Amino acid sequence: MLRSVEPFCRITGHTSEEVREILAALETVYRELFPHLNLRQWSGAIYTWLTQPILDPTNSGRVTMDYLMKLVTTALEWSYQSGETDVRAETLESAASLLVLRRDTLRIIDGAGPSVEVPPSESTEQGNGSGTEPEREAIQALRVPHTRDPGGTVGEQTQTVKTPKCTFPGVVSIDLKRFLDSGIRLFECPDCARTRSLSPRNGVLRFPSHDKRKTRTPVTSQRWAMQKTIWEVVGGERT
Repeated sequence: MLRSVEPFCRITGHTSEEVREILAALETVYRELFPHLNLRQWSGAIYTWLTQPILDPTNSGRVTMDYLMKLVTTALEWSYQSGETDVRAETLESAASLLVLRRDTLRIIDGAGPSVEVPPSESTEQGNGSGTEPEREAIQALRVPHTRDPGGTVGEQTQTVKTPKCTFPGVVSIDLKRFLDSGIRLFECPDCARTRSLSPRNGVLRFPSHDKRKTRTPVTSQRWAMQKTIWEVVGGERT
């Protein structure tokens, strides 16, 4: 019998199979932005991450929809800003680390993830020495190798391939007032074309250390890019 105050069913958590079904639905939702999206291959790892004690204190063995959507949309936002057509295991792991540290403050508004001013590399650095002891243990557990489930075959071990780091030095030489007046925060790495949203720190803009982009998927959004010897705003509709 339904309650008179809240006359609807409430699902407190999802099983591993239900998590896989939700990921399959999200693949369809985001297919236009990510043509090669395959979240289901990481369903086992995602379920394991979201049922560890820090995120499942009652040991229910079920994943809450709130945590699942925060993890996935955060990873997808970072992947989109990087021009990826799929989400990588490393990106999901970084999003899981951020979720452990900011599970009570990380918000989703209309499906959007957190500000892209907190890239995956920075969240990973935070996980190395921030948080309480249980949080540090939880983040350490995220780094235990997980198996991939490509299309339903559980148990295939993921081959770990280290992506080379980009050689771009990092400092963006641009007049700070010109940058602030433009209202554009997105920058394109001049070496590998990976994009990041930047904010000045101590009056300096610095492109964070990042993996070298493997694909050259065209980026059409309005952004700062190196044109010969100076930074210029390119792409998008400018008024």
